[in-house]
Amino acid sequence: MNDIELFLADEEATMALGRRLAKALPNGLVAFLYGDLGAGKTTFARAFLQALGVGERVKSPTYSLVEGYEIGERQAFHLDLYRIADPGELEWLGLDSLAEPGAIVLVEWPERGAGALPPVDMALSFRHEKSGRAVRLAPKSPLGERVVASLAAGPSRQL
Repeated sequence: MNDIELFLADEEATMALGRRLAKALPNGLVAFLYGDLGAGKTTFARAFLQALGVGERVKSPTYSLVEGYEIGERQAFHLDLYRIADPGELEWLGLDSLAEPGAIVLVEWPERGAGALPPVDMALSFRHEKSGRAVRLAPKSPLGERVVASLAAGPSRQL
């Protein structure tokens, strides 16, 4: 499984990556989003979910911890676990539906939910770099490998 790294010059480039990944998505996906505060995780998630067809406002789940969306027949979930101190705290959220076939799950700060989350297909690691951002996409399953390969075959390593 080969990782790819992309340079994201600005916020628009981060949103373009979200839209591009949404187009490459065959079905469900569990993606873990790593990175410091302000590295682009929520911007990416917003663009990704909107490109999949979420018509309502996509808000950050920083305080609610999880936001759910219906996209046609599929369910999408956006989690932000920044405020979680222990994975046991996730028990009361009822995260069973995250493991449904075809579910789309984006998790910011996944390291805080270790052991309580479904298996990951792809990890995206965002970081500040020079005047923009960079992201490393690492496939963690055969599905993640297919998605990353389709992105790698795309037009550019710089968005």
